[in-house]
Amino acid sequence: MGIRSRISLETLHKVIVKRRYLLFKDFCENVSEVPVPELRFYEEIKAYEKLETVEERLKLTREIYDNFIMKELLSHTHDYSKECLQHVQKHLLKNDVPVSLFEPYIEEIYNHLRDEPFKKFLESEKYTRFCQWKNLELNIQLTMNDFSVHRIIGRGGFGEVYGCRKADTGKMYAMKCLDKKRIKMKQGETLALNERIMLSLVSTGQDCPFIVCMTYAFHTPDKLCFILDLMNGGDLHYHLSQHGVFNESEMKFYAAEVILGLEHMHRRYIVYRDLKPANILLDEHGHVRISDLGLACDFSKKKPHASVGTHGYMAPEVLSKGTAYDSSADWFSFGCMLYKLLKGHSPFRQHKTKDKHEIDRMTLTMNVELPDSFSKELKSLLEGLLQRDVDKRLGCKGNGSDEVKDHPFFGGIDWQQVYHQKYTPPLIPPRGEVNAADAFDIGSFDEEDTKGIKLTDADQELYKNFPLVISERWQAEVAETVFETINFEADKAEHKKKAKQKKLFDLDEKESDCILHGYIKKLGGPWTTSWQMRYAKLYPNRLELHPDSAKPEMVFMDQVEEVSPELVQVKNEQCIVVRLREGKVVLTNPDEIGLKEWLTSLKSAHKISQELLGSMAKKAGKIYGTDSNNLNRNAIIARNANGN
Repeated sequence: MGIRSRISLETLHKVIVKRRYLLFKDFCENVSEVPVPELRFYEEIKAYEKLETVEERLKLTREIYDNFIMKELLSHTHDYSKECLQHVQKHLLKNDVPVSLFEPYIEEIYNHLRDEPFKKFLESEKYTRFCQWKNLELNIQLTMNDFSVHRIIGRGGFGEVYGCRKADTGKMYAMKCLDKKRIKMKQGETLALNERIMLSLVSTGQDCPFIVCMTYAFHTPDKLCFILDLMNGGDLHYHLSQHGVFNESEMKFYAAEVILGLEHMHRRYIVYRDLKPANILLDEHGHVRISDLGLACDFSKKKPHASVGTHGYMAPEVLSKGTAYDSSADWFSFGCMLYKLLKGHSPFRQHKTKDKHEIDRMTLTMNVELPDSFSKELKSLLEGLLQRDVDKRLGCKGNGSDEVKDHPFFGGIDWQQVYHQKYTPPLIPPRGEVNAADAFDIGSFDEEDTKGIKLTDADQELYKNFPLVISERWQAEVAETVFETINFEADKAEHKKKAKQKKLFDLDEKESDCILHGYIKKLGGPWTTSWQMRYAKLYPNRLELHPDSAKPEMVFMDQVEEVSPELVQVKNEQCIVVRLREGKVVLTNPDEIGLKEWLTSLKSAHKISQELLGSMAKKAGKIYGTDSNNLNRNAIIARNANGN
């Protein structure tokens, strides 16, 4: 099966804002001979889903209903089901416009697009261009030279984090560099490789705007490098120290966005295990992302039982050595984090004690007393999250994040709007400020620590599979930076090349015996499953099929056994089938009139060639006789005559 038939529209719409979709859209709008209004309908629905207010959604719903649903219904240009229509009408009569109003239409639009439009796209030059982009992606081998590295913005146990810019697209990222010698010294190889695995799991597929995701991973002889989303607004621990404690309304904003980040991880069977304000970063607008997945763990096959995390945030089951746990641990940590945002300390760090054993003891035994200043709903939420018994804990009773989202404390929140980051953040980091500890206060590693550490071939072998490109995220980077310019230039060059080629062919054939020439599609490729555009030239004795660059493929008339009398259906296309002594050639063209002209001309050229061959054979028989040796000679003479 060829690559064209392996790729489905599901793959296309999963990365709907990426390069592949843009090329498909370009094809539908500028190349397809048949209009594709469904694509515009789809984009209007997606615009509707992002609207914040009921009034805005109601206005656009009426426009979509008039311009797409009723228009299609009256003109019978597309057969959408009655169920879809009734679903929308029922809600419109009540002025009820939920975000999911047009979901039934989405599936029907997909069904239509994945049929003829997508099949035609796979046969077009736009898809060939996508394959060129894909080939580029598959051959990316990043080094430090692909980035301009800016100032240091953080430091961890194994290395530093820098701001950086990707040289070819100009996209800004954070570059997390882990020192291989320091990793070896602290025996942190498993942790470092685990972080790369966890980052790849959360960064692949549907995008999550509430996790610091990875786009690339690569390594040098000395460093492991993660290229991550750049968050330049500081962390919640820093802002808590600057701003002071948050009120319930402000905390609710951060809680809602963090819930969606945890939901994204838990759906991938990942328990985060280190939720705390210091690991919640802000972007320049004040929206949050969960960062640093070094302690995250996959529990899909085996539940972890290690006691890891930060004291004062670890759940009782994490502290109880040998006890297996899953995502339950994150909901307890979530409760601790919310308490800190409201009160300035973990519920289990009373009187600012720093004794880890005392903090752990209190976590395992103490019932948290919540202040009277907390609302009834807030008290209920925190009591549910801070339950020591996992079976009674909010988020752990069978419905995961939905249990937390449905709690009365979050009543009135539109979770779709949270996902689209439509709620106003309570704190917008000051522009132009560091919003974190100054680089001079971050400190630096003592090079003497790793002076005696040597990296062996075996050490480097550990990291042989470390390099990675997250496909969807690379596509998004290209789509939002250089795609439009490169695509425009490629179109321009292609049109220029075709015009020049046609002009040359026209000049060449003016004075020749060429019967017919022009563009035609030939079924070919390694699996004979894809259509290849060729410039074809038909002469009395041969058919030439010219690729863009390379020698033409020649089909001599004496090789042809039959040209199909009529057009034949092949791969849902009307085609000319030319049967050869060995194999066949299948040709098609979107212009049916032009295709019929090719069929008539090919049949005529083949017929005349056969008559000429027969005539030549008779003449040769008279001269040389008709024994078998002479018959062979006749065939050779006839072939040479046809070739001349």
